[in-house]
Amino acid sequence: MAATITTAGKARIAVRIGTDTVYLAVGTGTSAFSAGSTALTAEITDSGLARATPTVTYTTTTVTNDTVNCAKTWTASAAKTVGEIGMLNAASAGTLYEADLTSPARALGIGDTFTGTLKIVVA
Repeated sequence: MAATITTAGKARIAVRIGTDTVYLAVGTGTSAFSAGSTALTAEITDSGLARATPTVTYTTTTVTNDTVNCAKTWTASAAKTVGEIGMLNAASAGTLYEADLTSPARALGIGDTFTGTLKIVVA
């Protein structure tokens, strides 16, 4: 028999993820992710696009505060193409919680901005 996560538990899990997950990273990869993925395919670590702390907010999907939202805007200091984004819990390496492709990949020039967002719903 499976245990039931309570309404309060769902919100607490989302808040815990949001306080533990403190970095968003972008990369040039364009390959699909799987549940077994542990890193971005090709993380960008320079050009103003390095892994960074996002703004974290909570919203309601099913129960109050059951969704953690992470957003970050980067400004490119060199030409790069962003094809992927990931949510991690460390400034380097760390655990990849979520990743997605930026479809289509976004070509950036010097001074261009890229805003990445990821969310996890605990419902």
